[in-house]
Amino acid sequence: MDRILLPQSPVIDQAVLRDRRDRFMHRLGGAAAVIPAAPLVTHHADVEHAFRQNSDFWYLTGFDEPGAVALFLPHKTENPFVMFVAPKEPSAEVWNGFRWGCEGAVEQFGADLAHPIEELDQKLAGYLEGAEGIAFRVGRHPKVEPLVLAAWAQQLDRAPRSGGAALGLVAPCPLLHELRLRKSPEELEQMRLAARISAEAHELARQVARPGLNERQVQAVIEQHFLEQGARGPAYGSIVAGGDNACVLHYTSNNSELKDGDLLLIDAGCSVNDYYNGDITRTFPINGRFSGEQRALYELVLAAQEAAVAAVGPGATAEGVHGTAVGVLVEGLLELGLLKGERDGLIEQGAYRHLYMHRTGHWLGLDVHDVGAYRLGEHPMTLEPGMVLTVEPGLYVSDRLPVPEGQPAIEERWKGIGIRIEDDVAVTERGHENLTAAALKAAVAMER
Repeated sequence: MDRILLPQSPVIDQAVLRDRRDRFMHRLGGAAAVIPAAPLVTHHADVEHAFRQNSDFWYLTGFDEPGAVALFLPHKTENPFVMFVAPKEPSAEVWNGFRWGCEGAVEQFGADLAHPIEELDQKLAGYLEGAEGIAFRVGRHPKVEPLVLAAWAQQLDRAPRSGGAALGLVAPCPLLHELRLRKSPEELEQMRLAARISAEAHELARQVARPGLNERQVQAVIEQHFLEQGARGPAYGSIVAGGDNACVLHYTSNNSELKDGDLLLIDAGCSVNDYYNGDITRTFPINGRFSGEQRALYELVLAAQEAAVAAVGPGATAEGVHGTAVGVLVEGLLELGLLKGERDGLIEQGAYRHLYMHRTGHWLGLDVHDVGAYRLGEHPMTLEPGMVLTVEPGLYVSDRLPVPEGQPAIEERWKGIGIRIEDDVAVTERGHENLTAAALKAAVAMER
């Protein structure tokens, strides 16, 4: 398979970034926003984790270096977009790599002005002067937060003489995350790329999996494909869970031997060069053939997943998608004798949750569990074109959770079966687009 060569930073069209900043600043009104980049994080001694940019900062700047700060100043008629960045410094770049510096921040990333990050404490108060409010996420940026609070305190101290000060400190998240929730055509194209690479990796994994391999060997095949295709790597810790391990929702040890007669659940997706993510789960028999119990549960989860995907469209809700999946699962579990009672009552009581304990999906985008509200007060968020969500019902049959009173004890023949099927689904004007349809999921396709 040919390698896909992805462009290096900057990878986002500057016109796209300008439009995002313009829409964000329009929503800010007279407030000024301070959005910091992610810092480097040490994980042992003096070695840092691989850098991952803060998604809000990236969305507005496309700048992929740590420790920077971006200011958005709609109250300024001149230079409303200012960046503070690590300056060019050959001795530091020899050790840690290329920096764009202040000139690059202006010429390549569209900043009106750029300063060395060391000058933030001197210049921040001046830039925030005259703003009606300050938009900053408290509790997340310990190096920047004291500077923001000091600048605001300085305004408050001067208010009796100057006659004005920022009225309050507000979170930029609701305004910014509302923008991020609705993906543009450019974002959707990157998500299609992430979905395609992720789907190819799942197809490869199913081809190589066999009894006697270690889960980690299958993980290596998946993540090698991500890197060969030019992705940054896994979007999250890959889950490669054989047999009963699949009943642990966030299993990432990936160090057990694959056993003849067990199922293998793989939840894995890649992150492409501009951080958009794929997120796919597939489950299949390791030896190529379902047992009777495995097939019955697999076909039930697949029916629930396909019904839930079909429920995605403009005017629907994520809550409704979840309800569709739960309804199909509960009906099927009643038919199989794993539940007893009346369908609606079981759903209302949550009597199925020892077998299906999570929601059916989440928003997807720059973050795997992407930003955006699921409810507006008492009302669930209505799905609109451009929103992308995962659809991932499952069943997990084990002794880990107690069987609710009045429900049948689980027979041994069902235990140790964990199944999840997950696709990434974009809401369109006329319905939906399954971005990950290239990863097969029909029961017959899972066998060989």
